Amino acid sequence: MSASPASPTIASQWADPLIVTVAPNGAYKQPTDHPAVPITPATLATTAKACLDAGAAMLHMHIREAQGRHSLDVEGYREAQRVVRQAVGDAMVIQITSEAAGVYQAPAQIAMVEALQPEAVSIGLREVDKPEIGEAGLQRFFTGLAQRHTMVQVILYDVADLRRWQALRASGVVPDAPWFLLFVLGRYSAGQTSSPRDLLPFLNAHDGNEPWAVCAFGAAENACVAAAAVFGGHARVGFENNLLCKDGSVAPDNTALVRQAVEAAAALGRPLATAADIRQRFGAG
Repeated sequence: MSASPASPTIASQWADPLIVTVAPNGAYKQPTDHPAVPITPATLATTAKACLDAGAAMLHMHIREAQGRHSLDVEGYREAQRVVRQAVGDAMVIQITSEAAGVYQAPAQIAMVEALQPEAVSIGLREVDKPEIGEAGLQRFFTGLAQRHTMVQVILYDVADLRRWQALRASGVVPDAPWFLLFVLGRYSAGQTSSPRDLLPFLNAHDGNEPWAVCAFGAAENACVAAAAVFGGHARVGFENNLLCKDGSVAPDNTALVRQAVEAAAALGRPLATAADIRQRFGAG
C-alpha cells in the first residue's frame, strides 16, 4: 500500500526555498563581546561575503558611528552599502535596519528610510506605531514603501504585535503588498533565551498568507530555526541575537551560525533561496 501524497499546502512548504538571513552585529554588540563582530563597512563586507558563500542570501545590516554606537545615518548607510556591494555584487539582498535602539524616535526612523530608499528594510512595528505618527502616518509610510517596491520585513516581538499588524492590514491602514514578517523568540524571556516552543503562539495567531521568519536569542537559536523550517518559515541567524553554536560553545564567527541553519534546511530537504529568488518573490529592486 503506497503512502498518500502530501497535501498541496505541506508540499509547497517543502518546495519553498528557505531564506537564510545573517544579522552579524546588531545595535549593541562590540568586538569586545566577540572579536568577529563587524562594525565597520570593511568588516561588514568581509563577513557578508563569507556568509554568502556559506548559504545566506540576505544581510541584515546595522551601521555604527565613529565611536561604535548604533547609527541610522543615511550617508553612513550609503557608504556601507557601497562597500558591501563591492564584496557580494547582486548575490545578496542588503536589508538595512530602522531600529531605534534607544537612540532614535519614530519620526527620525521613518525619515531615514524615506531618504535612503533601500532595497530592503526591517521595521519594528511597535517602534513606528506611535501616537505622533498615527494611523494616517502609518498609512502614508507603508503605502510609500509598497509603491517603491521596497522589501519590508515587519518585526513582531509577541502575539500582541501580530494582532496589531493584522488589525492594520484589515482596516486598510497597511495596503496589500508582499510583506515579510519576523517573529522574535526569546527577546523578553529571562536571560534572553529562546525555545522552539516560543514559536507556537505566533503560528496559532498567524492567519494570513505573509511569509515569515524567526530570529531567536541564545544557544537554542538553531533549534528554533529548524522548527521554523519544519513549518514553512524562514531563518535569521547571527551575532545580533546569539554568539553560541548549538552545542553551547562560542561560535568562531557568524559563518558558523549560517552553516548550522543550512545544515538544518538540508536535513529537512528544503532548498536554499538565492537573492534572485528573494527579489522575485517580494518585488524588490
